Amino acid sequence: MAGLLAALARHLEERGGSVLIEAATAESASGGELSSWPVRDFAAIGSEAELAIVLGGDGTMLNAARQLAPFGTPLVGVNQGRLGFMTDVARNEMTARIDDLLAGRFVPENRMLLEAQVWRDGAVMASGVALNEVVVDKGAIGRMIEFALYINGEFIYNLRADGLIIATPTGSTAYSLSANGPILHPQVAGIALVPLCPHALTNRPVIIGDSAELTIGITQAAASRAHLDGQLTFDLLPDDRVVVRRSSHSIRFLHPPGYSYFAMLREKLHWSERPQDH
Repeated sequence: MAGLLAALARHLEERGGSVLIEAATAESASGGELSSWPVRDFAAIGSEAELAIVLGGDGTMLNAARQLAPFGTPLVGVNQGRLGFMTDVARNEMTARIDDLLAGRFVPENRMLLEAQVWRDGAVMASGVALNEVVVDKGAIGRMIEFALYINGEFIYNLRADGLIIATPTGSTAYSLSANGPILHPQVAGIALVPLCPHALTNRPVIIGDSAELTIGITQAAASRAHLDGQLTFDLLPDDRVVVRRSSHSIRFLHPPGYSYFAMLREKLHWSERPQDH
């Protein structure tokens, strides 16, 4: 990874760009391969950089997106992972695609974020943003949790389940998809609510408008937790409330020429492939 990143940095400099390396990435590199470039944390990158190029998988992109969201820094992803729903530049095309980028041939696309707050005894105990989803679940203990769901202050239902996924259109192809949730096109202004193994089989996924405020009130739980993009975790107690709404920040992805959301789905989800002969 460090060698590829160094090659990318040199390529950018040859074309007149100035390069900053993210601090944790530089620290993890061995042999000083990245020592030729200045190192910055995410806050400094957000303040100084016009663009962030992320080498890695979707998890790497999720972390960078949350860190850079307050700065509005556009993001380009070079896929080093397995699926790569958000990192849509192939490694073997990196140089050519970066030249397209520098020539202004990339297509911008904005994606919404969710903001989550954990309330306890009238005070906010924890908060954060998520690009994919906010999940409230039962935690490590095998028992179901019970919670009440409110939308814009209106009581919707009590649910006994393993949990609830609150997914953005971006996150509709992540954990939500594994739980039989719907796929939402990024241009859909909606949020998907997907119960995890609900005790009542009539509790089905629901899509609501992205201006709604959701409140999940924990009624009974032994070790429940709230997860943001599977990377930030907050422990919950009975009577805690998790409040989720659309964030005031958004993410801007830059896609290479010819990018198509549906073509990406066909490739990643293997749509239209013929069964292999055995």
